[in-house]
Amino acid sequence: MSDVIARVVSQRGTCVAGHKVGDEFTIGQETPSGMCSWAFYTLFPFAEVLQFGGSFPWEESPGMATVACPDPVNPIVFELRRGVS
Repeated sequence: MSDVIARVVSQRGTCVAGHKVGDEFTIGQETPSGMCSWAFYTLFPFAEVLQFGGSFPWEESPGMATVACPDPVNPIVFELRRGVS
């Protein structure tokens, strides 16, 4: 199982959790410290697929996924990349 790196690649509006472009979080066996719980709940299913070697057919690279947090007014977009196992 590999860790997944979640990096903020886009941020519009005001993120209540204070996330900004360039922030990175490691998703492994524990919930990442400082990550908004709503964002984590949204990213988790995608991170699980990547952690166990899966991929998404709509992504250009097999070890990545692009996922937005659920706040439609202040969206934060994360790029998930499979890390080194």
